[in-house]
Amino acid sequence: MNASTAKADKKLVGLDLMRAPFEPHQISKLPKESRTQIDERKKNRAAGIWCPECGAWHHKKAIHVDYVGHAALTNRLLDCDPEWNWEPVSTNEDGTPKLDADGGLWIRLTVCNVTRLGYGDAEGKQGPAAMKERIGDALRNAAMRFGAALELWHKGDLHGVEKDAQDGADDSYGGLSQDQIEQLLKAAEVADVDETYICKKARVERIQDVPADRFEAALNHLQKKAQGVQS
Repeated sequence: MNASTAKADKKLVGLDLMRAPFEPHQISKLPKESRTQIDERKKNRAAGIWCPECGAWHHKKAIHVDYVGHAALTNRLLDCDPEWNWEPVSTNEDGTPKLDADGGLWIRLTVCNVTRLGYGDAEGKQGPAAMKERIGDALRNAAMRFGAALELWHKGDLHGVEKDAQDGADDSYGGLSQDQIEQLLKAAEVADVDETYICKKARVERIQDVPADRFEAALNHLQKKAQGVQS
């Protein structure tokens, strides 16, 4: 057995398992709407669709990003450490998790006796559903600090491995990462435009297709537009 075969046959455990890629069936689609799209959908039901791709109701022009849901992440945590645990950084007098000034939740996630921070928000949800959303978001955020689903947050090559020759594309011209997409959408909301405007400026059909090497320029343009200065 050569070294590469031995490495392939080695079963990952503990924190090493946290960094293992998730299987395709464990990856879900999450719709992302801009504030403009949300407002439009609330005013005009015809602007929304029941999406067969993600199974949710959202604006017909919303984008989708890949993410690992609560169940798949919990399964991974249990495989890594059956005694994993999380706790809020701060609590109220009754012992319930305390939210920060922005309504977000800071947590400590402990896996294999290693503890790291995470942060979650409810993305506009209200009531009990909001707290569940905060917890799930905080767990995903903290788990990312252990390397879980990191490839979904960064669509580029994390380890400098060359792409297959048949791909033939330079990484610098690849699509945007999930984090970059969210930055552009937030900047667009502040500038009172939506992703249609971004796509038109970048001459692409979807915001995911904006070349990575044009991200900074696109973000700067939106920030200047929000300040009333056209670049």
